[in-house]
Amino acid sequence: MTVARKQRSGKKKKEKPGDRLKYEIARELGLGEKVDEKGWGGLTAAETGRIGGIITTRKRVQKLKERQKSSAEG
Repeated sequence: MTVARKQRSGKKKKEKPGDRLKYEIARELGLGEKVDEKGWGGLTAAETGRIGGIITTRKRVQKLKERQKSSAEG
């Protein structure tokens, strides 16, 4: 229903900063085609949770690297 509504309106939602990472992870998990066909609402809770968990892990690692970098400089 969501995909059909998007197709009718012809409007594209504005991309948020985290959307690129979210879609990248979905593709890595083999869910990219499902997201393209059904939209984000077409994913199961488990699939969505897995994507969210990976995003959280990557952000933590990135933050840790930034802290280590700033500690080495200072």
